[in-house]
Amino acid sequence: MTQDGDYLRAFETPRFARLAPNLNAACFSLMKLMPARFMVDRAEATGGIARGGHIVETTSGTFGLAIAMLAAARGYGLTLVTASSLIDIKLTRRLEQLGAKVVAIADPKGDGNQPGRLDHLQQILLQQPGTYWPRQYDSPDNRLAYARLADMVVRSFGRIDCLVGCVGTGGSLCGTGGFLRELFPEIRIVAVDTHRSILFGQPVGRRMLRGLGNSVLPQNVRHDMIDEVHWVGALPAYAKSHELFRTHGVFMGPTSGAAALVADWFARKNPGAATVAIMPDEGHRHADTVYNEDWLATLQGWPLALPLEPTHIDQIRPAAETAWTRFSWNRRTLQSVLRDQA
Repeated sequence: MTQDGDYLRAFETPRFARLAPNLNAACFSLMKLMPARFMVDRAEATGGIARGGHIVETTSGTFGLAIAMLAAARGYGLTLVTASSLIDIKLTRRLEQLGAKVVAIADPKGDGNQPGRLDHLQQILLQQPGTYWPRQYDSPDNRLAYARLADMVVRSFGRIDCLVGCVGTGGSLCGTGGFLRELFPEIRIVAVDTHRSILFGQPVGRRMLRGLGNSVLPQNVRHDMIDEVHWVGALPAYAKSHELFRTHGVFMGPTSGAAALVADWFARKNPGAATVAIMPDEGHRHADTVYNEDWLATLQGWPLALPLEPTHIDQIRPAAETAWTRFSWNRRTLQSVLRDQA
């Protein structure tokens, strides 16, 4: 068994797809391997984890798969804490095949129960001293890991005028955007969230679209970097995922569909702006849902005509799963925006 798992690097290296003359997308097989590897490497270098040690983390799916692949390659034990609404039997089997213990706690509100997951994680840390917790939501190593993506983007395309990405932990968008803004101070950073996520001021509630949004506020979300926020419902994200596959042969998950929806709109509105979208998830995990017409037929509002533009709002509020809304954030803090909303 290899000790460093370098054979996994291909999974964290995106292929770039040209979606329009001024729009390119970084399409990942498993983007979360990039921060997972960086964080584990740092922990090994600083003594944060001992040889043969144990790792614990809370996850909605892809970071869990990434850290499980690394743990298997490097000989670490692993416990993953998730919510019953986030994990399916197929993913659970994959994680367990890699040696991970999966703990799925109840999620009666359907919002991911992040506070409950974190409480359970803290209990594990108390019971197992010396366990390494990557802290993907708050550790700056999450953001720093994306220096590699920023480097690849600049080497591939040169000057970038706009970066579009979904926000869950804040690592990929704020990390990549932070490095790019050092080179291009005027770059626009566009955040993609979903309705009933707390990240940009909406009340927490049941979310249908997963892989983005959150029910707690991670420290890696740097609100004052963001120029505009788009809240995308599940159905527009699904419809855009289908279009990507039909017209570009890009088979991605709905989180990527949401990012592509917003990036395509921005690129059309700003034909002179070189735009890059971060697309973090492939579609294979969603073959039985997003790409299953029988499942889609059970959803209220489906089929949905692909929307071409968002509804601009001045007051932050949740909307239906068929809706796509846009808000001018203008590089303000969350506190400043919420104060102005009061």
